[in-house]
Amino acid sequence: MFSKVLCLVAVISVAAAQYGHGHGHAYSSQHISRHDGPAHAVHVHGHDHGHGHGHHDHVDYYAYPKYDFEYKVSDPHTGDHKSQHESRDGDHVTGYYSLHEPDGSERTVHYHGDKHSGFHATVKHQTHHIVPHHHHHHY
Repeated sequence: MFSKVLCLVAVISVAAAQYGHGHGHAYSSQHISRHDGPAHAVHVHGHDHGHGHGHHDHVDYYAYPKYDFEYKVSDPHTGDHKSQHESRDGDHVTGYYSLHEPDGSERTVHYHGDKHSGFHATVKHQTHHIVPHHHHHHY
């Protein structure tokens, strides 16, 4: 059911983006692809912790996490422009995001992480230079 709702939201977002994109309107889009494995029962062994009932076991569920996620927002009226993409395969995550800062520069962050090497990110700032055009009037 969750996947059907996400698909519906994505279709509506794309339709809105296609309608508004050509007319200078704000638009956003998102896409999520889940590739999780089937859920497997995991028996978790607990301890008494002083309650006098001995050992306790309970069942939890684990599914192998795997997904791709992306979104984009572009609003020329507010200047809000940003995007993100992330992929996960087990404990390995990679992704990037970018956004336009209020000063006109663009910040881009590429990141990756896993349980062995931890989290690493590379941040770049890019300034877009605006060259003014001078108009000369001849009278």
